[in-house]
Amino acid sequence: MLDLTYETPKPKVIAGAKHDWELVIGMEVHAQIATKAKLFSGASTEFGAEPNSNVSFVDAAMPGMLPVVNEFCVEQAVRTGLGLKAQINLTSAFDRKNYFYPDLPQGYQISQLYHPLVGEGEILVDMQPGIARLVRIERIHVEQDAGKSIHDMDPAMSFVDLNRTGVALMEIVSRPDIRGPEEAAAYVTKLRQILRYLGTCDGNMQNGNLRADVNVSICRPGAYEKYQETQDFSHLGTRCEIKNMNSMRFIQAAIDYEARRQIAILEAGGKVDQETRLYDPDKGETRSMRSKEEAHDYRYFPDPDLLPLELEQSWVDNIAATLPELPDAKKARFVKDFGLSEYDASVLTADVDSADYFEKVAEGRDGKMAANWVINELFGRLKKEGHDITSSPVSPEQLSAIIGLIQKGDISGKIAKDLFEIVYSEGGNPEEIVETRGMKQVTDTGAIETAVDEVIAANPAQVEKARANPKLAGWFVGQVMKATGGKANPKAVNEIVAAKLGL
Repeated sequence: MLDLTYETPKPKVIAGAKHDWELVIGMEVHAQIATKAKLFSGASTEFGAEPNSNVSFVDAAMPGMLPVVNEFCVEQAVRTGLGLKAQINLTSAFDRKNYFYPDLPQGYQISQLYHPLVGEGEILVDMQPGIARLVRIERIHVEQDAGKSIHDMDPAMSFVDLNRTGVALMEIVSRPDIRGPEEAAAYVTKLRQILRYLGTCDGNMQNGNLRADVNVSICRPGAYEKYQETQDFSHLGTRCEIKNMNSMRFIQAAIDYEARRQIAILEAGGKVDQETRLYDPDKGETRSMRSKEEAHDYRYFPDPDLLPLELEQSWVDNIAATLPELPDAKKARFVKDFGLSEYDASVLTADVDSADYFEKVAEGRDGKMAANWVINELFGRLKKEGHDITSSPVSPEQLSAIIGLIQKGDISGKIAKDLFEIVYSEGGNPEEIVETRGMKQVTDTGAIETAVDEVIAANPAQVEKARANPKLAGWFVGQVMKATGGKANPKAVNEIVAAKLGL
């Protein structure tokens, strides 16, 4: 494992306030389970389908239609819990959460309040190289999503699309361990990364497949420590929930605004009301949506149509045996096996596709050189053109071949960049391109010596300057490289120039 320092979370400093305040944040992340069918029906979960085309009789709440649990959804939630080092509850149960929304045909949501599938876990949130913070997971429960109300198609009417109704969600609830906007975004980023490695959620925030509800409260210094000692939430102040955040940037901006809003209220002698709010990115502010409901407001009760879930430990153990290597373990291995810095390892393991690509490139090659080419040359070019690693025109085998040619001394670093450009733009086998286009590096010391002699003979004044100041020898190296079209071996050129000048 990496040698990490676990920091005690420090509160965000709020500038401009009369008093010192600490910021406390808890997150409820709704992650759509990666599955082809819904939680309680066989209807498709395909995104972008025609409105109301992915709706079964169960989803539409037709009379007499009973839900049947999708076992794969349960398996995916268990896999997620194991990936977060969480307790898997062998017995769990579904409850009805009653409320009226036009896009909720049943008039209730099937969720898990009293007996969730997954219990306490944890996430290590990377703040900077060598520094991580521990955020505790309180629970993960499985529930069905609601549909979508559409208000911008007609000035006088709203429409309802039930395609999302019944789609399986995992609600991943953290403890109030997050202490600032940047840490909140880092937490969601790390959680998203783990889910994608596990294959349990694609993490697509733009499509709504990963959404965060952010609970924000402020308190005076020392109150958080009292909460830690007593687990009494009253020490943390009144919290407000900001719903349906689907952008890391908006999460940070919303938290910062909400903290300042609450401080202004308290410092003016007012009282913060517990409520649900929405963030308006155009105005950069949160606004009230509704008063915050408590559990009793939803009239929860056990769902009479669904028996409790009873899992066998052997089934859970079989899932655990198939878990992939997760980001923290992969990053530690990259540092150890390839000699990478923690920063480079973090970049390469940010998503599983990039990590897989790098490993193929680095097989049998110098690890640090492979990392430099993947991060600086390839990632830089892909970002510039708006592509990701899955659409790279350079395969890992092609990039590995380019690095192999450098290591063998067939091409220099400069020639390698020209070769990379050809492969990126035109494709082809790097070894064949070097042969057919005459790009092989000149290693014949006789030919290099002749080129050096010619440059020295043509520049006697520069020779005297270089002998007086050896740092100027680099000028001769540059001239020889230019004369040979960049094909001369740079190491040989430096050695021969130094010998010829008597340095």
